[in-house]
Amino acid sequence: MKKKVLDVGQCNPDHAALRHLVESFGAEVDRVALPSQAMKALKESSYDLVLVNRKIDQDYTDGVELVKMMQSDEQLRSVPIMLVSNLADAQQEAMSLGAVKGFGKDYLHASSTRELLQPYLGEPVAR
Repeated sequence: MKKKVLDVGQCNPDHAALRHLVESFGAEVDRVALPSQAMKALKESSYDLVLVNRKIDQDYTDGVELVKMMQSDEQLRSVPIMLVSNLADAQQEAMSLGAVKGFGKDYLHASSTRELLQPYLGEPVAR
């Protein structure tokens, strides 16, 4: 069964790049614009990983709000969520709120990013 990733709050070019990366693991990607839409999608379908932008593209709210929303929901607390941000302090904040270690857009092609994704998506099927 294919792994599923929910991508939240990315602009079109960043979503395309993230989709390419996730699909290299043989996983599929669903996309929503806002945390409220992500919560609805997470209630309706099962995801192996959530990727949330540090600043939501559509309204520029903070992506860690989705981390908080998921952590406060008994049903969703166990779903891994990663912040997509190059900023170390943003990553620290997200992890302190319950996110798993994420990565920045500057590191999409780094082996360290593939290593971060592997526990959730398995081995890459394409490079």
